[in-house]
Amino acid sequence: MGRDGALQACLVALAAVVIVVGAWTFSFKKMMATYFLGLLGIGGILLPDWEFFDRDFSQWFTPLPARRGTHSNVDPDAFRFKFYPVRVAVIAIIYGFGLYKWWMFVIS
Repeated sequence: MGRDGALQACLVALAAVVIVVGAWTFSFKKMMATYFLGLLGIGGILLPDWEFFDRDFSQWFTPLPARRGTHSNVDPDAFRFKFYPVRVAVIAIIYGFGLYKWWMFVIS
């Protein structure tokens, strides 16, 4: 499943979550908050240029070297998510705080 398939699956899952929140709370405001927070969350994970961010954290502030060769010569595994503890910690803190604030809003 490529990026388009992952985006479609995430958007369908988001629609299901929005419907559940709406049926549970009967609040259009909470449904919209869930929808927009979900879009920001999906955009934060699926849309970034992972080729740029899949470098060590210290390299994020230097330009990305120009690609060598054509797109067909590029290794497909080069675009996969690589585990860097600092990046994963930052993403986990940001998304954890966002989910906490969303949950507090929905159950209020």
